[in-house]
Formats: sequence, structure tokens, C-alpha cells
Amino acid sequence: MAMKRVVTQFGMGTSIRSRNYTEASARAIRDALWHNSLNVADAFGFPREAMIIDVEIGVQQPDEVDTGALLSIFPYGKPTVTVVKGGLDVARREKDGWSVIANAAVMVSFDMERAHD
Repeated sequence: MAMKRVVTQFGMGTSIRSRNYTEASARAIRDALWHNSLNVADAFGFPREAMIIDVEIGVQQPDEVDTGALLSIFPYGKPTVTVVKGGLDVARREKDGWSVIANAAVMVSFDMERAHD
């Protein structure tokens, strides 16, 4: 397989009051995706379903992220989600608790050998 990364997008998402790591992660993914209109599948002559989408999420509590919920964000392609320690938990001054900041990297690749099959 001749994998070729053609796009890397970055995003940030927050959960200000509910400390929901999954929601902050989903917002980070949407931030990366929804600010762009990329037609890379068309540009390379591939169907959208051929997009191999690797997502890396950084949050302070990776075990709190529901990766299955994040996969449902993608309308096509073959997404995988990996969650690592990163992002930020920011203490709230006016109340107990913290706000969650998640960072996302979304990478789109294609198997370029299949273009020649």
C-alpha cells in the first residue's frame, strides 16, 4: 500500500462548564473540518469513501473520551481516532472545577497504488 498524506488540519474545542472531554474533542474535530472546504478526493480521482482519516485528539484525561461518538462526525471516509494526553484543563476562578480544552489533528490520506489498479 502506498499511503500518501494529502491534508493535515488542526482544531481546538472546549467544554467550558460541563468538563465533557468527548464534547470538547468533537468541537475540536469540527473546528478542523468545518473551516475548510477541501475537495481532495475529487482532485485525485477517488471516491470520498476512499479517504483514510486519522484523527489524533489531545486532552488531559484521554480515558474520558468516547471515540465511538467522535467517529460519527465523519459523513464518509475511513476514520480512526486516537486519544493522547494533551490539551489543557483550566481552573475556573469563580467556581470549583475546570474548563476543558481539546486539540485535534485530522490527517487525510489515500492509497495511491489503487489509482493504478
